[in-house]
Amino acid sequence: MCEANAYILENGKENLYLENVDVIKPEEGKIFLRNLFGEQKVFEGEIKEVSLLRHKIVLQKK
Repeated sequence: MCEANAYILENGKENLYLENVDVIKPEEGKIFLRNLFGEQKVFEGEIKEVSLLRHKIVLQKK
């Protein structure tokens, strides 16, 4: 499987935001995420880091 978990970086800690993410679409200052189960979330901020080997996406507020 190639999906990843998305985390929000807050106060130096990574907090789980959405598991099993398979679609990420950055558009106009927002990040649209959808996971394998069809759950969708919109995050207002930016992508700080993506690690394909660790299956991890780190997001942060602007």
